[in-house]
Amino acid sequence: MAERTTGVAVLDPPATARRAPGRPAALAVARGLVRTARPRQWVKNVLVVAAPVAAGRLASWPGAARLALVFVLFTAAASAVYLVNDARDAEADRAHPVKRHRPVAAGLVPVPLAYATGTVLGLGAAVASALLCNAMTALLLTAYLVMQLAYCVRLKHVLVVDLAVVTTGFLMRAMIGGIALGIPLSRWFLITTGFGALFMVAAKRYSEAVQMEDAQGATRALLTQYTTGYLRFVWQLAAGVAVLGYCLWALESGGVAAGSLLPWRQLSVVAFVLAVLRYAVFADRGTAGEPEDVVLRDRPLAVIGLVWAAMYGMAVADL
Repeated sequence: MAERTTGVAVLDPPATARRAPGRPAALAVARGLVRTARPRQWVKNVLVVAAPVAAGRLASWPGAARLALVFVLFTAAASAVYLVNDARDAEADRAHPVKRHRPVAAGLVPVPLAYATGTVLGLGAAVASALLCNAMTALLLTAYLVMQLAYCVRLKHVLVVDLAVVTTGFLMRAMIGGIALGIPLSRWFLITTGFGALFMVAAKRYSEAVQMEDAQGATRALLTQYTTGYLRFVWQLAAGVAVLGYCLWALESGGVAAGSLLPWRQLSVVAFVLAVLRYAVFADRGTAGEPEDVVLRDRPLAVIGLVWAAMYGMAVADL
């Protein structure tokens, strides 16, 4: 052997180098689990404060603490669903140019570990909500888990139902904060939130369909059953209903200011419509991917959102 003829001593490799190929280190696995839990999408769970903010009930410390708890529990539940989903879709994700880099699909996180972690998070969130929150909050969180797991197993392969389930997930986020604080939910609030969510979900599906027209649905077969024309119709219809619902919600208490200088609640309709129109630009181009990416990366949309928040804040504060 070459080592013997040259007289070079061969040292035993360190323990880390002797590890079997592909066996990830504990730290790498932990990081992979966190990535699989989708931290970037936790921003969606901020919707739990939507109803309390709209009702002006976010000022008290007990209310804020309860909402923080609900946010953590909903984040744990959503993370559990992501873990289970990635474990089930590992094989299909390996055929996707982007999803193949997900930790489970890439082999960084073992499939059994993803299932186990998702189960612990899901059961923990359900039990904690039953012990620490009111019955309706626990029921809604449990219903969210059951519905999303059913989506992972079967419902995401059913036309239209897949859109309804994802939309309902957003709606549940917006409802649970109000339910946790015992706030009656306005019908217009629910309509606006529901159809606003459907607008973004359908826009995302439309963008996926446009971008994967040449892929023949290799990783999301359901997209081949939707036409781009149908998905465009859905997001346009949903946008119109969301705007109408918001207008009716803003005018619910009348069209004049109460104790404030200007009718801020009614004026916020302008900012809301501009936000929908701006988001529709990305939907029309087929570049409306994850809603949080669109909202956070587009500066004009972020500015419009801040203006809307300021207007609605002044309406709630009666300034």
